[in-house]
Amino acid sequence: MIRYSLIFALAALPAMAQAQQTDVMSDISALVDARSAESAKTARKLWEWAEVGYQEQKSSGLLQQSLKANGFKITDGVADIPTAFTAEFGSGGPIIAILAEFDALPGINQDAVATRTPIEGKGAAHACGHNLFGAGSVEAAIAVSKWLKQTGTPGRVRLYGTPAEEGGSGKVYMVRAGLFDDVDFALHWHAGDENSAAARTTLANRSAKFRFRGTSAHAAGAPDKARSALDGVEAFNMMINMMREHVPQESRIHYVITEGGTAPNVVPDFAEVFYYVRHPDPAGVDAIWTRLEDAARGAALGTGTKVDWEVIHGNNPLLVNESLAKMMDAKLRKVGGIQYTPAEQEFAENIYASFDKPNNKLGSEKEIQPYEKSLGYGSTDVGDVSYATPTVGLRTATWVPGTSAHSWQSSAASGMSIGFKGTQVAAKTLALAAIELYTNPELRAKAKAEFDDARGADYKYKSLLGDRDPPLDYRK
Repeated sequence: MIRYSLIFALAALPAMAQAQQTDVMSDISALVDARSAESAKTARKLWEWAEVGYQEQKSSGLLQQSLKANGFKITDGVADIPTAFTAEFGSGGPIIAILAEFDALPGINQDAVATRTPIEGKGAAHACGHNLFGAGSVEAAIAVSKWLKQTGTPGRVRLYGTPAEEGGSGKVYMVRAGLFDDVDFALHWHAGDENSAAARTTLANRSAKFRFRGTSAHAAGAPDKARSALDGVEAFNMMINMMREHVPQESRIHYVITEGGTAPNVVPDFAEVFYYVRHPDPAGVDAIWTRLEDAARGAALGTGTKVDWEVIHGNNPLLVNESLAKMMDAKLRKVGGIQYTPAEQEFAENIYASFDKPNNKLGSEKEIQPYEKSLGYGSTDVGDVSYATPTVGLRTATWVPGTSAHSWQSSAASGMSIGFKGTQVAAKTLALAAIELYTNPELRAKAKAEFDDARGADYKYKSLLGDRDPPLDYRK
């Protein structure tokens, strides 16, 4: 009799585990859905404000206010950055970090409509969806805090308010300040045009503003007295454009001339160009960067000008942890994609008509993309976090399938219900992933072992932006 009772009990274990997972899924969905209106309101406010890197005072304040109202302990102004903060709830361990971005992109703006409609007087927009990122991460952290309290589970959830991801490397300064030293795992997500938790790496990158200084004179009356700083910039750019043929294929180099003079008849005595260099390996960035600096010196020598440069930001590549990525993929599949209302479908079809050879098809917002490991060609300061603690993320379909980041189409969807629905998917998935980590010691051990092996026994952290202070004025 005892033997048959034991067999029955063992046979019932998978069903019991499945029931427990279903209960957690139901509980988290209910917690996130109950705050959906608040989440959308937060995302929309951040979208309207569209504050650029290190200038996100209202955005940072709003996220802190929401967390404080839900019992989180706030520490603001961390890492010598006025808009950076941490917010913690719970006690004991493990400590799970959830990252929240909230900076906008300068030089682009768009109303939340399906045709190209700039908003007059607005110089920035959430064309990378960081308004959704911030709102969704806050909602995930709040849902986890409520679950911790209801279940009495030991552990701490710590939200990191991370400013200036767009070219400011806010997280790098937070890593450098040791703010992730006691974190067991870090979770993040990003707006996108598809639902995916695939293990995608990123490129390392570094940027700098190269400043050429010459001598002004009347361009017609005394050209021989002048030395053009703009000539220095143009000679520099020409050399880098020729260099593109002779760098590794997976490298990326881009620039904009941020200042080039004020009038054609005044030879400019100051000109500035802003450069990015990317490569899968930090050593590859360093190698290309050395050639960039040599070209700058050569351009200055050849044009009779002087040059100096200021490194603005630098990010390490994302260190993938497949133990965590496969877990995140499973949680995303439980949550599922999003369904459009008739009005959202009409919006999506109008936006989709503006694309040239889109990569994803309408309807794929309902699906979860296949899991795979791949190289991504973007860069993120999450990379530095991923070398400080095991890190995992996902993307959700906050934009119409086929949308490119940093476009008017992404900004439009980030300010309306399609973006808000994708945010709910992210919040639920992040919360479920955090709960899995709190309750699954085997997964924690496996992920940490993979992390230690990937970094290597002799790993020492190196920041690609050096020891500079946060460039709090880089967007002014």
